[in-house]
Amino acid sequence: MVELVVTGVYGQLGRALAEAASAQGRTVLGVDLDSLDITDRAAVLGAVESARPRVVVNCAAFTAVDRCEQEEALATAVNGTAVGYLAEACDRVGALLVQISTDYVFPGNGSRPYREEDPVGPVSAYGRSKLAGETAARTARRHLVVRTAWLCGRGGPNFVEAIRRQVEEGRNPVRVVADQHGNPTFCDDVAGAILRLVEGDARGVIHAVNAGATTWFGFAREIVRQLGAEVEVLPVTTAEFPRPAPRPPYSVLDTGRLSALLGRPLPPWQESLARYLGVPCES
Repeated sequence: MVELVVTGVYGQLGRALAEAASAQGRTVLGVDLDSLDITDRAAVLGAVESARPRVVVNCAAFTAVDRCEQEEALATAVNGTAVGYLAEACDRVGALLVQISTDYVFPGNGSRPYREEDPVGPVSAYGRSKLAGETAARTARRHLVVRTAWLCGRGGPNFVEAIRRQVEEGRNPVRVVADQHGNPTFCDDVAGAILRLVEGDARGVIHAVNAGATTWFGFAREIVRQLGAEVEVLPVTTAEFPRPAPRPPYSVLDTGRLSALLGRPLPPWQESLARYLGVPCES
């Protein structure tokens, strides 16, 4: 019997989740676009009814934030409408639906960490599509929405690898945006948290990010420091690097609910970065 279906298994979080669940002895069915198009309702219903899992974790998403501005209909189909198909399928077999969401559902103009119950108000097509996914997930009788942010994991492009690549290419100085605040978060930690939340029968909306907040500039400076590279990191403004999609200036997430449910917060992001890089963590 399949215990866990993970969609988007080739992505960084999907991969980490499938590996963590398998390491715990759980039977996992990982699917991605080559084996299941989640925008195909009939295919989704057939796949879930065939597997009859206890839990479906939807890590599949259209995450190209800038492309979403030009292709909002496609983003909504993948990130929103398809989640409704998964919810319907989960109800047919009595499964829990875990939907992965994002800090982009908030407007990003706050001054304190966003709590789960705070008003949403996405300002980008990506954020709107992910909020549509949250709404669709709530139609499942048993559902859990996990909001996370600034994800880094093995097996795909991410901010850590982008900075490492610039260092290895000899870029000096490295210029990084310093007026966007958030939580650097590592997929292995989120994957472990999701499995514990599922076992604890958690429901509703939960924020899951690593402890601590910084800017992209602060994140980059710590990456360079832990790599031991003699590279200068210079702060720049968002306005100096305009992008098609607006970025939230402040999207730090409050994790009080997660900490209460798990008994402790996720590790500080600096510690998880050191683990990711395979270097000693120095306070």
